[in-house]
Amino acid sequence: MREWTIAAAQYEDCGQTLAEKIANHLRFVRAAASQHCDALLFPELSLTGACTDALPPSPDRSLLQPLARAARRYGMAIIAGVPVDAGGVRQPGVAIFSPDAETATAFYPGQSACLNPQSGCTQHFPTPDDPSELPEQASLLGIGTCTCGCQQQQSVQKLQRVAHKYAIAVLKSNYAGGSALWDENGRLIVRADAGELLLVGRQSASGWQGDLIPLSACPAPIDEIACGA
Repeated sequence: MREWTIAAAQYEDCGQTLAEKIANHLRFVRAAASQHCDALLFPELSLTGACTDALPPSPDRSLLQPLARAARRYGMAIIAGVPVDAGGVRQPGVAIFSPDAETATAFYPGQSACLNPQSGCTQHFPTPDDPSELPEQASLLGIGTCTCGCQQQQSVQKLQRVAHKYAIAVLKSNYAGGSALWDENGRLIVRADAGELLLVGRQSASGWQGDLIPLSACPAPIDEIACGA
């Protein structure tokens, strides 16, 4: 089994411009790079904001190039939340930035992505609505959410059942609090309360280990992304 490290970004969503949201994403990307992460998951609609009455259009892909460059530079898969037009209906979706692609941007409907480390990299799949159709190669289901209160408890129960029933690790990224990681048996590895932090999971031959790292405690690696390099 190849060892790999994943992370979920947790922070308070606020009314920022797209440029400001991208800059905030890059803060978490650099923090995840300092932890040698192979993949970083953001909450639902992280690039546009989840607490809106109507979903805005998908952002122009050219504006997301800083995230594409960061994915390539750090060899890290980045899964962010964006609105997606599917079948004439605008709905939450994911933008997947792959470390091995030039443009590194693909939009899929839904709030999830399946990942699997192979040959030293991470492969990506759009997640179907029915978890029973998860790709056989997938070893992690990443889900970005925006839940609170009773919704949070329902989300926890559902994801724990998914992990156990389909024998797949599940990583949840949520605003403000409740980000979590379950292993393939549905066992909770680590869960976050409130705070701006990285929820980090490390898988090895002995299983999963989890950690909560305040963003302020993450030393930023040397980075030229913000300068357009």
